[in-house]
Amino acid sequence: MAGPLEGGAAGVHGHRHADESLLDDEKTMLASDPGGMLRATASAGAQVRESAALAAETDLSMLIDEGRPRAVVVAGIGTAGLTGNILATVAGPRCPVPIIGHRSAGVPGWVGAADVVIAVSASGRSPEALAAADAAARRGARLVAIGNPDSELQAVAARARAPFIPVPRRAPARASLWGLTVPVLLAARAIGLVKVTEADLAETATRLDADAERCRPAADSFVNPAKELALGLAGSIPIVWGSSPLATVAARRFADTLAANARYPVMAGALGEAGRGRVGLLDGVFGGLAESSRDIFADPDEDQDDSANTRLRLVVFRDGGLNPEDDADEPVAVEERRADAVQTLAERRGVRCDVLTAEGGSTLERLASLTSVPDFASLYLALAHGLDPMAVPAISEMKELSNPMPEAIQ
Repeated sequence: MAGPLEGGAAGVHGHRHADESLLDDEKTMLASDPGGMLRATASAGAQVRESAALAAETDLSMLIDEGRPRAVVVAGIGTAGLTGNILATVAGPRCPVPIIGHRSAGVPGWVGAADVVIAVSASGRSPEALAAADAAARRGARLVAIGNPDSELQAVAARARAPFIPVPRRAPARASLWGLTVPVLLAARAIGLVKVTEADLAETATRLDADAERCRPAADSFVNPAKELALGLAGSIPIVWGSSPLATVAARRFADTLAANARYPVMAGALGEAGRGRVGLLDGVFGGLAESSRDIFADPDEDQDDSANTRLRLVVFRDGGLNPEDDADEPVAVEERRADAVQTLAERRGVRCDVLTAEGGSTLERLASLTSVPDFASLYLALAHGLDPMAVPAISEMKELSNPMPEAIQ
């Protein structure tokens, strides 16, 4: 059965067209968010601080004593799985060991005693994380588990005598990105794979706090960057591309939240991949062809066929900063030229484009600067359509249909 964090049928009966006035009516907007997704998203800075403190209280000496591993596997699904991508990005291309994200049950066949497995689940009940933790223990790999305290995942870690970092679950996993990410980074720091300092964590938390203030529900659309981004995307088919590995992680995060919170179909990826074929979407029926077939003499106030008016909306995440481990500017120059090129192509085809540029000194803070406003934007887009961003009936139904045993539901 659906858990209290997923909601019931409420929120499925929204309206097709976004209503801008809803976003400037704070009372109505908050009433449409009974699960408190806006509040949970605003807690991102607090999540960084809390999870860092909880990780500091966990004995990770077992990870340290056995030295550098052959490889690190981060096992999880959804937002938990994204933490593996974040770890690989923060570690950078010169990381001395491979970091593998694993999003299915168990672990890769080659995992053994020389490796580290980090099993992540916000609920502590994810079948993928549980199976990975169990397999790691059976194969003698070093294990660290991260998730809801007093959960089945903690029990698996206890049986394996492995460290467990508790992350209290106060919201759905998609609103707990930073609570899950920080323990993964600190576990990796313990074995010498990343250089995340206490100052980096503090500055990242401060950045998230500042963005939460800028994107607060009481801030009107014309001064709220998240509301402005949401309204720009309304009624479109979003394409989200990142100019660098870090920006691509943020782009894929935005795609996930747009799909889950606002129920928008979206494509995301790296600009380098886009230039090998997907950039052709700008010439398609929702891009340049839609622009060329538009009736320039039509009354803009007259109702038109929705399918004819649906257009692509491009969102480009740019990151001109170097990873501290990098020692060459050339890759960044290539990425920046690609970003300039795709913006020019979009402009020539009449496809509107939003650009978000990373800010901050550390890799972690720059990532925060690219995720915080889009996280809020996905919620405001849902609310503008009259949808409760927490209540996603299809998620609950999917779990019921694929996991007939109630105790197996994440």
